[in-house]
Amino acid sequence: MNLEISEQRIKAMTTAGLNLIGQALSIYDSQLRLVVSNLRFQEMFGLPDELVEPGALFHDTIHFLASRGEYGPDGDVAEMVETRVAQALAFEPHYMERTRPNGQVISVEGAPLPNGGWVAVYTDITRTKRVEDLLRARSEELSGQLLGHAEELSATNRKLAATITALEEAKRQLTEIEARTRMTTEMMPAHIAHLDTDGRYDYSNRRLSSVMPGRPSDILGLHISKALGQSAYDRVKPHLEQAYGGQPSVFEFTEDQDSRRIRVSFTPDEAGGVYVMSVDITEETQARVALQQTRRRAMAAQMTSGLAHDFSNLLTIILGMQARLEKMDLPKEADQLIAATQQTARRGGQLLNRIADMTGNRTPQPQATDMRGLLEDLRILATPSLPRGMGLSVVNTLPNKPLMLDPGMVQDALLNLVLNARDACGTSGQITISVHAIGTIWIEITVSDTGSGFTPEALEQALNPFFTTKGSDGSGLGLPMVYDTVKLAGGDLNLRNTPSGASVVIRLPFRPAPPSQAGLVLLVEDNDELRSQFREILIGLGCPVIEASSVEEALTLTSDVEDITLVLSDIRLEGEGTGIDIVDHLSGALPCILMTSLPISDPLHHQALKRAPVLSKPFTPEQLSALIRTEAA
Repeated sequence: MNLEISEQRIKAMTTAGLNLIGQALSIYDSQLRLVVSNLRFQEMFGLPDELVEPGALFHDTIHFLASRGEYGPDGDVAEMVETRVAQALAFEPHYMERTRPNGQVISVEGAPLPNGGWVAVYTDITRTKRVEDLLRARSEELSGQLLGHAEELSATNRKLAATITALEEAKRQLTEIEARTRMTTEMMPAHIAHLDTDGRYDYSNRRLSSVMPGRPSDILGLHISKALGQSAYDRVKPHLEQAYGGQPSVFEFTEDQDSRRIRVSFTPDEAGGVYVMSVDITEETQARVALQQTRRRAMAAQMTSGLAHDFSNLLTIILGMQARLEKMDLPKEADQLIAATQQTARRGGQLLNRIADMTGNRTPQPQATDMRGLLEDLRILATPSLPRGMGLSVVNTLPNKPLMLDPGMVQDALLNLVLNARDACGTSGQITISVHAIGTIWIEITVSDTGSGFTPEALEQALNPFFTTKGSDGSGLGLPMVYDTVKLAGGDLNLRNTPSGASVVIRLPFRPAPPSQAGLVLLVEDNDELRSQFREILIGLGCPVIEASSVEEALTLTSDVEDITLVLSDIRLEGEGTGIDIVDHLSGALPCILMTSLPISDPLHHQALKRAPVLSKPFTPEQLSALIRTEAA
């Protein structure tokens, strides 16, 4: 709005300045629409108010003048208009003189503007022409009068030259104002534009494509429906109509191409058009969703903590009393009742633990994550829990680059969904995890199965805590916990049925990990061939490398070379000592990553895991890159 007020002030000052000029002046844009004119322009040609308002069409003005005989009493009006519109569209400099029906003689001088359109100056030269005629008719008889008129003509010419100079300065200032305004708006992270009364863009800062990718940048003259596309236009149309009716409107909508969240402001202007400002608020929305979920969890924790404490005490008393009853000499049928009561009480305790998990402190810790590695680990974890007749497949089309995610929370959520899918399929079926990117905004993860699908009731209530279709075997907290995890990350979750079963669709913010900022890496490996391979990987990741093949060499380099920022060492090395000894000697002075081909059951592997992150050979560049980013952070 400040920009709008500033533009109005500039327009008012410019108009006031132009009205001081003795000549008539008009400026039309590249679409032959009036940008500005002075009062003398209206007075000279007797134009009605609607033809001197900004946006008035050059075609309508010429038609008005031709209909009044401005260009001669004879001739076809439509042809006159067509000829002059064609000449105007050529945007060529021109100068002409003509006599108007009222006997007035005027000169017309036009000059094109840098971005299309032109400025035209109309000067009343009737007196000058009369002087010229007089000079020709009575040059000998009226030499004295000739001299006077010559001096008058000279003065007139001087005034005309001064006026032309003023007009050129006004033109220069207008050009500078337009350039400054455009530069200011183009630097803003928003699309700023103006629509005329017909819904066509007559101004744009050419940022539409950055706010809504896939749309054109050069939209001057385009109707808003063509620039946005029909689907997006249908969503903004009611708000646009409201603005054309004189009421401002601010609203948000989700566009179809890559599900960006867009905030749009429509502000009516006095001339009948509409100012437009559009901003991509996707990241703001994601952060807002995460904050809302954090607040909900805090409220839930406050409400349930006291109840959980009291309920836990009651369960403890019940279990204690049942233990005493179990020792008493009671009828045999009482044993079953006691066992059932104990089992139910223990299940209540487990339920309390699940509630604590849902309402406890679960702040996401995003880090550079190799999504391919995470999904492969998930497949390995989930497969042993599936029946023999059930398959698990993973389809991942994400770019092979680290993403900023909380790998633990994401893997826990997906494992929960896989186990739910397993229960829905029974003893056989197929579970599919598919992952792809939606533009550069979202990661979409779909877990689908070939089970019986969601019931209508489940589609409505499955995300509510304690709703379950598994009877006593379910707690009703699995899907709500997944929903909670996704919302905490700023994402969304949807349930749907498919022709072959059901699917759960998760959307998480797509945030590529920043480039590695690791400095000099000390590579410690005693196998020449492997050391060469690891060196190439590190160089490919942008890390300068120095090398060692033993503990002794490595410790010497760490004490002598000050620029080392990370140590990557094999566990087993030639000579005395291991990579673990390097970690112990450095005592946290430098980040260390260990690598090994030892099985995880090996005691040395177990010992290493307590000291530093361990990469199992073979590993991919992406796995090493993700770990380096984490350690460098």
